[in-house]
Amino acid sequence: MSATKLAIFISGRGSNMQSILDACESDTFPAEVVLVVSDTPGAEGLAKAEKAGIAHATIERSNYDDKQDFEDALDRVVRESGAEMICLAGFMRVLGAHFVNKWDNKILNIHPSLLPSFRGLHTHQQALDAGVRFSGCTVHIVRPALDDGPIVVQAVVPVNEGDTADSLSARILHYEHVLYPEAIRLLCTGEAKVVGDKVDIAKGRWQVTGLVNPAPFI
Repeated sequence: MSATKLAIFISGRGSNMQSILDACESDTFPAEVVLVVSDTPGAEGLAKAEKAGIAHATIERSNYDDKQDFEDALDRVVRESGAEMICLAGFMRVLGAHFVNKWDNKILNIHPSLLPSFRGLHTHQQALDAGVRFSGCTVHIVRPALDDGPIVVQAVVPVNEGDTADSLSARILHYEHVLYPEAIRLLCTGEAKVVGDKVDIAKGRWQVTGLVNPAPFI
């Protein structure tokens, strides 16, 4: 099976991007990164892409008259790279239906909560304010609505007494770095498939350990 070609969209440091790059170093991983795109000039993740020898581009929203022109530029650079799937990894822009529908079921996002809870920004503070006992992260197929779409995989992380938004964020980030490559692997091997508004995973095929931090039921 040939490796699926990935484009990664970032806006900042690219820590989830790096976890995907690291996974792709394995000869058995079914994907390869062919392009990194940032909407932020000088984003730290671009330097990481350059160091890894990955083609990269900066496309600034301010250089385009409207959102559709900006997204058309994103579409062109991705298609020129030969990428077959797009992974949003800290990309701080909401893609419109015009773009998302062109890449139907081919855009992944990682969100630092257990969707459908706590969409949008400041998710960790949202979780703390709501008093939930567990939070976590979700990899999902992107739909035009904010943080919406079929869920591929999730990791559950307990909220500890005395947690702050920063401490909870740091603990969940570890699981993000494990979860995102696993979601990519499942989809690229065909072990996970989008069926309507859900993702079906072949029975017995998701056996990754260490994704859930054990905690008592509350």
